Amino acid sequence: MASLADIGLSAAINLLSAFIFLLAFAILRIQPINDRVYFPKWLKIFVPIAFLAFSVMVPVNWTNRTLERSNLTYSSIDKLSMSNIPLGSNRFWTHLVMAYAFTFWTCYILKREYHIVATMRLHFLASERRRPDQFTVLVRNVPPDADESVSELVEHFFLVNHADYYLTHKVVYDAKQLSSLVAKKKKNQNWLDYYQLKYSRSKSVRPTKKTGFLGLCGNKVDAMDFYTTEIEKLSKEIELERDKLMKDPKSIMPAAFVSFRSRWGAAVCAQTQQSRNPTIWLTEWAPEPRDVYWDNMAIPYVSLSIRRLIILVAFFFLTFFFMIPIAFVQSLANIEGIERAVPFLKPFIEIKFIKSLIQGFLPGIALKLFLIFLPSILMLMSKFEGFISLSALERRSASRYYIFQFINVFLGSIITGSAFEQLDKFSRLPANEIPKIVGVSIPMKATFFITYIMVDGWAGCAGEILRLKPLIFFHLKNFFLVKTEKDREEAMDPGTIGFNTGEPQIQLYFLLGLVYAVVTPFLLPYIIVFFGFAYVVYRHQIINVYNQEYESAAAFWPDVHGRIIYALVISQLLLMGLFSSKGVANSTPFLIVLPILTIWFHIFCKGRYEPAFIRHPLQEAMIKDTLERTKEPNFNLKEFLQNAYIHPVFKGDEDVDSDVMSEGWEQEPAVVQTKRQSRRNTPLPSKHSGSLSPSHSLNH
Repeated sequence: MASLADIGLSAAINLLSAFIFLLAFAILRIQPINDRVYFPKWLKIFVPIAFLAFSVMVPVNWTNRTLERSNLTYSSIDKLSMSNIPLGSNRFWTHLVMAYAFTFWTCYILKREYHIVATMRLHFLASERRRPDQFTVLVRNVPPDADESVSELVEHFFLVNHADYYLTHKVVYDAKQLSSLVAKKKKNQNWLDYYQLKYSRSKSVRPTKKTGFLGLCGNKVDAMDFYTTEIEKLSKEIELERDKLMKDPKSIMPAAFVSFRSRWGAAVCAQTQQSRNPTIWLTEWAPEPRDVYWDNMAIPYVSLSIRRLIILVAFFFLTFFFMIPIAFVQSLANIEGIERAVPFLKPFIEIKFIKSLIQGFLPGIALKLFLIFLPSILMLMSKFEGFISLSALERRSASRYYIFQFINVFLGSIITGSAFEQLDKFSRLPANEIPKIVGVSIPMKATFFITYIMVDGWAGCAGEILRLKPLIFFHLKNFFLVKTEKDREEAMDPGTIGFNTGEPQIQLYFLLGLVYAVVTPFLLPYIIVFFGFAYVVYRHQIINVYNQEYESAAAFWPDVHGRIIYALVISQLLLMGLFSSKGVANSTPFLIVLPILTIWFHIFCKGRYEPAFIRHPLQEAMIKDTLERTKEPNFNLKEFLQNAYIHPVFKGDEDVDSDVMSEGWEQEPAVVQTKRQSRRNTPLPSKHSGSLSPSHSLNH
């Protein structure tokens, strides 16, 4: 078990590495060659909690001699925790009172922040400039019709049911094949630019290339002629594929972006049921154009449920099988286990510095290495599920990453054994015994989590500002792969901040802080140091480094709030289990009240503030519409929306006539005669819309 000396050595190593990273950043940032690479909230919850914990609970824990009189192996850190208090002691009432104080303070701060964020969101939405997604709704699961195309169905439906506000629409195409051709043409064009640049610098010899695998084998040909021919050939294929998309009904998905004359009209459509059949004509707010994930727009809506079931099963197995390497990581912290496995290393391991290094540093860094590839795997799983916006992909990945870390990093580090062994064990126990078993293990793992916070948090934040991985990759690409200025621009792209990894990491520290605030307060300063590092580092990165890929208007906050609430409830349940093992079961009725109050508080916040994040108030929409009509009475909204929701391959390819692709946006919506022969002269309701047929309604 790691002692204070071991923790001190680990702290020194990680602080030294953080200092080295920051010093390296300061030096590398001023180098001209690195210019293309190097160009959150204060700690409102944990600072007061830490101050109160150290002033009240640490003295209560430290002044006992329970561990000294026992035969148990313990460290100096354990003397600062609840482990140093005898069974059945009245001192546990101090921890109970502190649990109430920490809960009330956390809930107060959360409510205050929720109110501030919701107000800021509404203010931002009311004051921001005109955006296409404010006027546009995505309609999915358009029902099939033998007589009319998807485009005609959509136009008729909205002309009838939203006659005063419907403006125009754009159907969704399955453009995967076209996207592939455009990407291939772009790649060949880049090679042509490279060889033309190379030839312009030395016109004595025309550049050549081999036509075989990776240019390593095959016939040698003139490079510029080869790529010119390839580009011409791809241009013809793109033209044919575009014509096929326009003419083949199977290329048109049963979905469309529908735009309205006002925000009010869009809000009414997006937030209401369109048909008596709730499974068709499904409407939702369209993502911001930058936020659309076009690759998933072609996935049939009916397949989404199956896809999500498949990923749910896959995520279950990923999560629980991953505990096998986690269990191995935990064995690194056990000197005795290593000595039993490799006895010939015992003299080397028993060296004081090596022993401290193994117990204080290696477990955290090994666990961090196991988690490197996890975000990419979870993002691929989210894409397979079929989410249509980048923000939705990141939100789902973040949620899964947090669940994964809770099970594998938190529970997996506390509980020994494989995941399925624990699952089998827990399935045989009464539900009220599970928190007790986990709660008993929590104080013993405080040292591991301290080392993990230092490695993952402290050194990780310092490594983030150094951007060592992007720095190395940029220079490797610049040396081996960059052929043109366009390549260089792509190589230096800093990307985005990565909500799907950063937010779950912060949420894990919230969980650790809330769980250990009462049990082992000594862990709190390490979390505060992490949040201090994170504030400085990520503020710099957001301002100077990362690009903004899309605007969510704080739409992620309900997820953040919810996960902090869950962490609070988990900490309370585990504290109940720990109290039960300490012979103070009479305190259980007082502790049961805490999760009940916390859940009630969460329900209150969801009802009071969450609607601002999932619905747009009609009053706000009307005010904004009225102001804009007063200031800009002649603004051409149709022209503004014309190309907003056209697939990028139609906008980015020079050979594609965007006028043809946007023909649905060009004309004012007019009365279009229905092609349904059986309904031209009948007033019967449409079987799809539940309303009168377009021709009948509009003629009366």
